[in-house]
Amino acid sequence: MDNKDELIELKVLGITRSEVQPGAYALLLENADSTPDEARRIPIVVGAAEAQSIAVRLEQVMPSRPLTHDLFVSMFHVYGIQLQRVVIYSFKDGVFASMMYTTNGSIQAEIDTRTSDAIAIALRTGAPIYTTPEVMKLTSYEWRRDGNYKPHKPVRLEDLPVEKLEQRLQRYVDKEEYEKAARVQKIIAQKTNQPHDGE
Repeated sequence: MDNKDELIELKVLGITRSEVQPGAYALLLENADSTPDEARRIPIVVGAAEAQSIAVRLEQVMPSRPLTHDLFVSMFHVYGIQLQRVVIYSFKDGVFASMMYTTNGSIQAEIDTRTSDAIAIALRTGAPIYTTPEVMKLTSYEWRRDGNYKPHKPVRLEDLPVEKLEQRLQRYVDKEEYEKAARVQKIIAQKTNQPHDGE
């Protein structure tokens, strides 16, 4: 579940009213390395309270009193707990399941949680959100600005052009994810026939 080399990073696009369930809302996620012209998007149905909590954070609105997810984040701060990442690891019977990976510096813990709660807390802490290739394949759809949709095929790093690989390399370096950066750097070297330190 937590082989980070295989995980796909996501970003939160926003909240819309669900067309499937009256009174519910759809949380829209997409791959973090999307372009303005195409993306893979995952809709997740959430309740009104969770939608409000996520929307408040996305719109940078300051509620008069802390919401439940604000309380969780305050407790994290008080007890020195850091949310390292959220991983949406499963989709079964129409339900997403997520794990929050936390640490207090000496103890690491994995907390199974509802996806809407995990994302609401991640937005407040700046923690990255990931999913697995399997969940992405099962639940995402392709969005293209020009409206020409293609069947989804999982993208391997080796299949990406050098320009996109260099963008991904820079993102991994910025986030200090050096193992991922080294893997991408090796692929770039192979594609451009450059010597690589790891070989």
